[in-house]
Amino acid sequence: MRGKITLIGCPKLDEVDYSEKLTTIIAHNKIKSVTMVRMVVPCCGGIENAVKTALQNSGKIIPWQAITLSTEGMILEK
Repeated sequence: MRGKITLIGCPKLDEVDYSEKLTTIIAHNKIKSVTMVRMVVPCCGGIENAVKTALQNSGKIIPWQAITLSTEGMILEK
């Protein structure tokens, strides 16, 4: 992860709107790409929605990808 920024969140445990903070981070920094990793559980869909919203609201066009992991840590979707 050298040279990368890692943000961690849990929409089930945290009662915040991640998209607002992510929008600010993306809008004010030179981010080249975003890789969003989520678990297959439904509540992690909130993280994916927050990333999508933040990218749209930032006004920037940045390549991004979503990776879905099983609850055992296996990659399900790339």
